[in-house]
Amino acid sequence: MQFGAAFSRPAMQELGPFGTTWLRLCWAAIVLMIVVRPPLLSFSRRQWATAAALGAVMAMMTLCFFAAIERIPLGLAVAIEFLGPLTVATIFGGRGWRLLCPVIAALGVLCISWDGSAWVADTIGVLFALGAAVGWGGYIVLTKYAGQQFEGLEGLCLSLLFAALVATPFGFHQAQLGLSPEALVTTGLLAVLVPLFPYALELMALRRMNASAFGLLMSLEPAIGASAGFIVLGQAMAALQLIGVALVVATSAVGTASSQS
Repeated sequence: MQFGAAFSRPAMQELGPFGTTWLRLCWAAIVLMIVVRPPLLSFSRRQWATAAALGAVMAMMTLCFFAAIERIPLGLAVAIEFLGPLTVATIFGGRGWRLLCPVIAALGVLCISWDGSAWVADTIGVLFALGAAVGWGGYIVLTKYAGQQFEGLEGLCLSLLFAALVATPFGFHQAQLGLSPEALVTTGLLAVLVPLFPYALELMALRRMNASAFGLLMSLEPAIGASAGFIVLGQAMAALQLIGVALVVATSAVGTASSQS
């Protein structure tokens, strides 16, 4: 997920964050529709409603996240976005002192925002990242529910179709301004990295574990995001920022161990 985001930077410069996201969602929906071939006429109203809701939060999560990483470093964006699943995990499985986990993680995010000489957090970028956090939290809850409502990857297939539709008003205009055969091929390949491959794996994982465990076991996301930002984009971190990443990861890891004990 994080390396897919980092590799998206050139496409985002051509197509914009919304245009890139929209094309990736379209590619992912088309590929899954061809592979899965869901029986559209056999789904109930509840299944359609579930897929529509999940598609809406998918669109919100991806649109906001890619808009965020255009403005703020990848490691910071992932750390802020991670507050969403951590809060979900706390709500569903937290008791006692674990209710402080999101607060402690937020302090880690504050550390990541300071590079030793200046704040690296653009206000609009942070707001987009917070929108992605809300979307990711809803995504975890609804993906768990969709996994119980559908067989195989049928739920993901329908949800990506709705996500592409929801993203169309935001991404179509941006995409057409820089659209080219090369851009179509690039976004098609990127769609495999994000969202097709990780979403499919997460759906299968959420069928086998509860939402709180899944949210907390994503604890390495901020560290991986920081690593991807450094390796692919050259976004190095100062000592205080690395401490912030460690604080976010440790908060989640301790919460995970405590909730399973």
